[in-house]
Amino acid sequence: MKFLSVSVGLILMFSQLNIVAQKGLPRLSPKSYIGQTIGYTNVEVTYSSPGVKERNVWGELVPYNEVWRTGANEATTIEFDNDILVEGKKIPAGKYSLFTIPGKNKWVIIFNKIYEQWGAFKYNKEEDFIRFSVTPKQNSFVERLRFTFEFKEPYVTTLNLEWEKVKVSFNINTEIKE
Repeated sequence: MKFLSVSVGLILMFSQLNIVAQKGLPRLSPKSYIGQTIGYTNVEVTYSSPGVKERNVWGELVPYNEVWRTGANEATTIEFDNDILVEGKKIPAGKYSLFTIPGKNKWVIIFNKIYEQWGAFKYNKEEDFIRFSVTPKQNSFVERLRFTFEFKEPYVTTLNLEWEKVKVSFNINTEIKE
């Protein structure tokens, strides 16, 4: 009987350790996602959401004119289940990493074909599917990086990236006319 109670006690103890080990500590930049159906196309952005935390973000924490993972931790991804148009260019359905090159007056938005990567450490320009430029705008203060969709028309939306006092946007059109 003593052997059985010791065995049960050890099993319970190790199962509790396993649960604690699986949980770990919460991320400082929590994983986030946003999705929207645009026309007949599902679009989803998955990212980690860092906080400003009283830091100077643009030009310091996130350097100007360097490739940025557009969030924290893993590279941010954008996925859609039908072909779309961005800046008039057709992008096939699929999943892409979403990198940016922030600048004071211009940002470069990058859809890269390699979506499973940590940060921008192994970013390869040769794997870019598309690059295009947008103009950043002043915005009200946003503590945590966030993406939002802004409805334009039944087949068109604007995807916004907002963080600190900056807003960067581009249109997604899901109405592909052959």
